[in-house]
Amino acid sequence: MDNKPNVFRRELVDVHGVPLFWSMAEEWSQVESFEARSDDLLISTYPKSGTTWVSEILDLIYNNGDVEKCKRDAIYNRVPFMELIIPGIINGTEQLKNMQSPRLVKTHLPVQLLPSSFWKNDCKMIYVARNAKDVAVSYYYFYQMAKMHPEPGTWEEFLDKFMDGKVSFGSWYDHVKGWWEKKKDYRILYLFYEDMKEDPKCSLHKLLQFLEKDLPEETVDKILYHSSFNVMKKNPSANYTTMNTAEMDHSVSPFMRKGISGDWKNQFTVAQYEKFEEDYAKKMKGSTLQFRSEI
Repeated sequence: MDNKPNVFRRELVDVHGVPLFWSMAEEWSQVESFEARSDDLLISTYPKSGTTWVSEILDLIYNNGDVEKCKRDAIYNRVPFMELIIPGIINGTEQLKNMQSPRLVKTHLPVQLLPSSFWKNDCKMIYVARNAKDVAVSYYYFYQMAKMHPEPGTWEEFLDKFMDGKVSFGSWYDHVKGWWEKKKDYRILYLFYEDMKEDPKCSLHKLLQFLEKDLPEETVDKILYHSSFNVMKKNPSANYTTMNTAEMDHSVSPFMRKGISGDWKNQFTVAQYEKFEEDYAKKMKGSTLQFRSEI
């Protein structure tokens, strides 16, 4: 127990060119050899792109809108974070091994690091992408409260790291583009956070269609209500307040902070915005991916 604090605030370690938590790097063989099942549903995102939100929606869909059933455990136990391994604290691959099918599996891995069993078994996958500026801001606050990350430094310093892909899970640009390209060949539903915010019902129907599932309209409305930001923020099984303060300190910044689109305007200076946009244009050149920075 005494040595627990030293698992936190350690430098990231390079795994095949992608910076990851040191403990993931040490146990990488467990992640790489993970056995997906053909009826697994993979939820993939770059961090801070609506992962918990879409996970809650999908757990509600899988349980036909039974809200009480979805309070059976914290979201990180209902939808295990596959590659998250912290000695003595959590092991996502082990959690999943012990789960009954059909499983909901969460990952933040870029496409090239995903265990090959997911491709081999042709698993259905849902990818959620959010605009880079909002992700950068949200990630900065998350780095402050979630202590598995290295110290974030100042906002200016963190933004530079983000643009250089020197943050946990690497480059946002490579991540969103990699999954975008992959959807041509695999069963991947690619959603945008901004669209989900603007028209949650339309996005929910897309999910249902992708899962080939029919739900009565009143169940759809119930799911929309219980997966709304304000309701989830108050729900201990969805808002991560059940985590130990040593791991996540909500007094620094709540896990569910604002959940809006366009918050970057409150954080970026004009100079930062101009530098970011110039860099963005270079890194996204040639991609057909289009993002909205506000709605």
